[in-house]
Amino acid sequence: MNKTKLWTKDFIGVSAGNFFLFMTFYFLLVTLPVYILQGQGGTEAQAGLVTTVFLIAAILIRPFAGQWIGMFGRKKVFVTSLFLYLVTMILYLVATNFNALLALRFFQGSSFGMATTAAGAIVANIIPDSRRGEGMGYFVLSNNLAMAIGPFAGLTLFNGWGMSAAYIACIVISVIAFIIGLSLVADHSGSARLGSMFRLKLHPKHLFEKSALPIALTGAFFSVGYASILSFVPVYAEELNIDGMASYFFIVYAVLLVLSRPFTGRWFDQYGENIIIIPSIILFAVGLIVLSLADGAVLYFVAAGMIGIGWGTLFPSFQTIAIARARPERKATATATFLSFYDFGIGVGAVVIGAAVAGMGFKTVYASLAVYVLIGILVYMTAAKTKKEKHHSLSL
Repeated sequence: MNKTKLWTKDFIGVSAGNFFLFMTFYFLLVTLPVYILQGQGGTEAQAGLVTTVFLIAAILIRPFAGQWIGMFGRKKVFVTSLFLYLVTMILYLVATNFNALLALRFFQGSSFGMATTAAGAIVANIIPDSRRGEGMGYFVLSNNLAMAIGPFAGLTLFNGWGMSAAYIACIVISVIAFIIGLSLVADHSGSARLGSMFRLKLHPKHLFEKSALPIALTGAFFSVGYASILSFVPVYAEELNIDGMASYFFIVYAVLLVLSRPFTGRWFDQYGENIIIIPSIILFAVGLIVLSLADGAVLYFVAAGMIGIGWGTLFPSFQTIAIARARPERKATATATFLSFYDFGIGVGAVVIGAAVAGMGFKTVYASLAVYVLIGILVYMTAAKTKKEKHHSLSL
């Protein structure tokens, strides 16, 4: 058996399953708020709440998902969560009022949090150590591709055929993800009985992986800035009078990321973290500056490419570091810790940046965020120093 083989059946399978899972996430991320405003006569606050509740549920469940993976195994948790996700997706067809929709979003967010944690744990287990940066980069690329395709396909389907068609498409995609999950090789890492799932250890040391905290906090710091892209770039396009091109921002983002991925992941493994992370931070910041200077489509898409390479490289690099620092039996918890802080940063960023845009405007906010991201170099170096000091103390 070749210990350095990356593109195994399971690696391809879990990456594909992750892609389809995130496809439905982005489908609903862009269509549900519009549906609530236009189809149900809801308010802007209600439209925002369906996303917030989903993310809160994902954040709350992840620390427990890490323990369940240790109890039952990575594949069982992944398949179970994909099945629950599919069930909630089917129930959208009968959710006729806002309260039912909100409850459904909470339960679906919980299953999403479990599935993404389990997927990360599976990948961490099967990627060869010598190709960890490269492998994690390709795995996270499945998220990025979904982010590029999902909103575009979702809005196209919703505008052409309505919300029911969007729901049915998401159900079909969720079925595909579930079937892929079933096809993965059986995981014998956990053998607990079903009744033990509620015997959880609630001390923070069991819910979070201490070794992953410095880089998880660093990831949260940067994800606050990334929230400005995920949540507000389409709105900014309207201000620039190019709203018809807004959905292509993430297409450009993904194309440049795909082109850079074969190099960045390999360089991470060959030359170390700093060689990749610090230039990526700078590129992310420059992309934000270019975005703040945009007055039309050209700079808007130049910024998309820069941010795609910059942030698109940072996220898998941080996640790789979080997993690499943890002991083998704690890698699932390390994954949960990193993703929980990442989602928290996205949630906080969406609220804070939304308020800042209302007071200062998009151009000032994006220029200010460029400075914020550059300050992140110090945040990252502090986290890297913490790692070195800990390693030194253990070696004495």
